[in-house]
Amino acid sequence: MKLNIAVLPGDGIGPEVTKQAVKVLKAIAMEFDHTFIFKEAKVGAVAIDETGNPLPDETLDLCMNTDAILFGSIGHPKYDNDPSAKVRPEQGLLKLRKSLGLFANIRPVKAYETLIDKSPLKKEIISGTDISIYRELTGGIYFGEKHTSEDGNTASDLCKYSRFEIERIAHLAFKAAQNRDKKVTLVDKANVLESSRLWRKVVGEIAKQYKDVTLDFLFVDNAAMQMILNPKQFDVILTENMFGDIISDEASVIGGSIGLLASASVGEKYALFEPIHGSYPQATGKGIANPIASILSAAMLLDHFGLFDEAALIRKGVDKSLKLEITTPDLNTKTDMVTTTKVGDFIEDFINNPGDTNVNFSNIHLGQSTII
Repeated sequence: MKLNIAVLPGDGIGPEVTKQAVKVLKAIAMEFDHTFIFKEAKVGAVAIDETGNPLPDETLDLCMNTDAILFGSIGHPKYDNDPSAKVRPEQGLLKLRKSLGLFANIRPVKAYETLIDKSPLKKEIISGTDISIYRELTGGIYFGEKHTSEDGNTASDLCKYSRFEIERIAHLAFKAAQNRDKKVTLVDKANVLESSRLWRKVVGEIAKQYKDVTLDFLFVDNAAMQMILNPKQFDVILTENMFGDIISDEASVIGGSIGLLASASVGEKYALFEPIHGSYPQATGKGIANPIASILSAAMLLDHFGLFDEAALIRKGVDKSLKLEITTPDLNTKTDMVTTTKVGDFIEDFINNPGDTNVNFSNIHLGQSTII
């Protein structure tokens, strides 16, 4: 298969982790005789610094003329710490999602058995957790009409949803549940919000088309609590934009590191793949950023195009790296520092030589990508 992939590394640790994902995809292309063509462009703070625009026209044009987008991260303290800034890195990502019609964000949340002890939650609570979060991405309060009074003392953000916006992501969530444990949980705030009441009405109607799937409802505050008390109860979570943003980040603690969580943002035509973590500017250039979320995002990219064997091989490489503790300091404090690059090297080598892996960690020379 031939794929043209736009690479938008972004800010902070984005370029470091994205580089490892590209490395792994190149290994897959070599092993499975695919052709992946990568073209890089700027987005976020680096784009503002260079052009004054967080999403330059050239970047958007590239994305509209490629098969998929591999995204890093955006954000910088000089904007985070300046609420008066008129142009912000996040505006670039929001515009990209809207321009490409990326209405559904899909975030898998899994508790890896080899990392159970890394989680702040008890083993018996999280063991076996496997959730897929479907977050609506182009509507709601993030995109609603915004207003600030002339005196600057009053501000408002409108949360608005249409039946069409709810229906299209609900169908995706129910179809996903049919291939999982056949349960969808709608997370809303229907006891307070009119927009949530529309979500509950529309999703309830759609559920009748999927008789093999059970539909459950939770208010977002209860869902946030249940995510910690009993995450294993969830299969597919369906929710609106802001609630999904918060719930999915909360879910990141289950696996022990936000550096493990990948995501896909898909629409009718375009698809973007990115780790859910931020730009982590404090770690930039230190080699401590965990690239696994970015690498798993690359696996989701392959899934999107039906390259399931290729994606499975990446995930096996990730599982092996976790089992052997070839991971960055957020997960591994026992051995000499394993850098961002070394994690990528290991998974690349696993793809090239999956049968040569030695499960004895003491026999791994971390200075090389090859297992000896």
